[in-house]
Order: sequence, then structure tokens, then C-alpha cells
Amino acid sequence: MKAEPRDLTRFALLSIVTAVAVFALKVVAWWVTGSVGLLSDALESIVNVVAAVAAFVALRVAAKPPDSGHNFGHTKAEYFSAVFEGVLIVVAAVIIVVSAVDRLLHPRELESVGLGLGISIAATVLNGAVGLFLIAVGRRHRSLTLEADGKHLMTDVATTIGVVIAVFLVAWTGWLPLDPIIAIAVAVNIMVVGFGLVKRSGAGLMDSALPDEQLEAIEAVLDRHRADGIVFHDIRTREAGHQRFVQLHMLVPGDWSVQRAHDLAEEVEGELHDAVADLSITTHIEPVGDPRAYEEWRLD
Repeated sequence: MKAEPRDLTRFALLSIVTAVAVFALKVVAWWVTGSVGLLSDALESIVNVVAAVAAFVALRVAAKPPDSGHNFGHTKAEYFSAVFEGVLIVVAAVIIVVSAVDRLLHPRELESVGLGLGISIAATVLNGAVGLFLIAVGRRHRSLTLEADGKHLMTDVATTIGVVIAVFLVAWTGWLPLDPIIAIAVAVNIMVVGFGLVKRSGAGLMDSALPDEQLEAIEAVLDRHRADGIVFHDIRTREAGHQRFVQLHMLVPGDWSVQRAHDLAEEVEGELHDAVADLSITTHIEPVGDPRAYEEWRLD
């Protein structure tokens, strides 16, 4: 039994609409104040729009069922989207730093600070609400794309909060260098988030084993049947998006009928499905008394 692909594109559409609305608000906030901090915030929101569209495309591809060219489905498309989004976050951080350094060298008085901050705060509330929602949905469906998109929006929230504080303090103290300094600090923070997304996505593309929690659940099921003299070995796992995979050798007495061995395999697989959601299982049945049964599958 294999996990069925799920269409989560409606959540990506929500992200696109939110990103466009927030970008428009932040551009207005920058235009009325002239703050480089608010400009950097708006620049990151351009990345949000592009990333949201990439997430939508990735989820459309991931929802496709297996076909003759992709026998295990298309769920790894989500990793490409998350890598792309992580890279975009880093690029946005670099752009922010460049803009901030230029403003350090060429200070400029801010205008209409109250109006600009009000608009930015409204954009932040919208971003935060949608970001938290996408993270929750992504974790519930184990969609790295949606979770990454939500985290991206939350980094945008952090950016805006920092920028709003900076702009307020600049208007209050009159110390103009504070605006670009805060922008640089925020850029460093979101850069760390971007590198984290790339690292996690790379692990998925490299077929990393399942997390310890799922491995322990699998072993618990197998241990119950090992008590009956059944041998399991060469257990290998990986995950692709929300799907999880395990392959294993199950060694049974050589005088068992094919039907009896098959029935046990069905029982074990049923328990594994109950223990770990969205698990695709490949079981190789062999006689316990044959030395060749203990050889591991070759990767070459």
C-alpha cells in the first residue's frame, strides 16, 4: 500500500494572494516615508511573491499520482521548492544589506512616519496570521513546501517588526544611521533561516533516513514479531515530501507455505501502517535457514 498524493495547492494560493497584498502595502509604506528599512522590507516581499508561486507549482507537481516515468510519485518536487525559497531568502538578505550600507553612507530624513508605520503594522498582522496557518497546515500534512512558505512569512514578520521599531526610534531620536543598522541586523537573521531551509531540503533530496521517532515505531512493530522467531534485517528507510518508505527482509521458516508467509507479511505491514502514517512498505520474504537470506540488498 502506498500513500496517496494530496492536493494542497489551495493553501499555496492563499500564500500568493497574501504575498501580493503585503507587498503592495509595504511599497506604499516605503513610498510615504523614504525609509531604507521599509524599502528592504518591501524587497523581501517581492521574494515572498515569487516563492509563493514556486510553492504553488511544486504542490501541483507533488499532487500528481505515480506514472510510468515516476513510479514512486512526484512528492520530491516539494524539496526543490523549499531549496528555491531558501535561496531566495538569502538573496533578499543580501539585497537588504546592500541597500542598508548605501543608506549608512548617504543618510536621509524620514517622512510621514506615522502613516508608514501604520501600513507596515497592518501588513505584519496579515503576514503573521497566514504564516502561522501555513506552518500548522504544513506540519499536519508533512508538507515541507507549505511549512517553508509559512516560515518565510514569519521571517518577514520578524523583519517588519525590526524595521518598524527602527523607523520609530529614528523618528524619535533623530539618529538616522539606526535605520540601516537595524535593516542589516534583520538581514542576518533571515539569512540564517534561508540556510536552514536549504539544509533541510538537501537532506530530503539525498534520501535521508526517517527521523528517530518513526524508526523507533517501526522497530517496536518488528520486535513484537521477532519474539515469534521471525527475523527482520536490512531495514532501510527514506522520505519524499509527506511520503515515507521502508524496505526490509522478513525471514520465515523454510517449510512455511507461500500463503502463510504472505499472511504474516500482510499482518506486519498493517501494523506498520498503523504505527507510521503515509508509509510505503516493500517486504522481501526469505527462508530463515538459507545463508543467502542474510545478504543485504546491494546499492550498485
